[in-house]
Amino acid sequence: MEKTDLRKILSISGEHGLFEYVAQAKAGLIAENLETKRRTTFGAQARVSSLADISIYTETAEMPLKEVFRAIAAKLDGGESISSKAASKDIEKFFGEVVPEYDADRFYVSHMKKVLDWYNCLRQFATLDFADEEEETEEQDA
Repeated sequence: MEKTDLRKILSISGEHGLFEYVAQAKAGLIAENLETKRRTTFGAQARVSSLADISIYTETAEMPLKEVFRAIAAKLDGGESISSKAASKDIEKFFGEVVPEYDADRFYVSHMKKVLDWYNCLRQFATLDFADEEEETEEQDA
């Protein structure tokens, strides 16, 4: 299985799950749901975020989502994470073990739940082996 390029993995506001960028459309973009493999065209007004552009707040800086996913995978030995439906205190405890320096004033339980859902989705429908910046650049040049 090829490495996951987080620049092509998208979270789309109002849509369940994660999407992979397929192509540019006339008035937006075409993306494929990782779980259902169904392709959808999203208009220019859709709020689309690439997972590569998302970071979480820590006490000292921001931590890229890729590093958070790697920390979760290392703690769980690549296994499934706790459910996003678990009790808030359990989720906070889990993140306290995975990213002990997270900023509790700016990284909320609602954010933690999304990260857990995204981690489990990538684990199940893509791979937690991420393409590094150098590899991503080489692919674009090829």
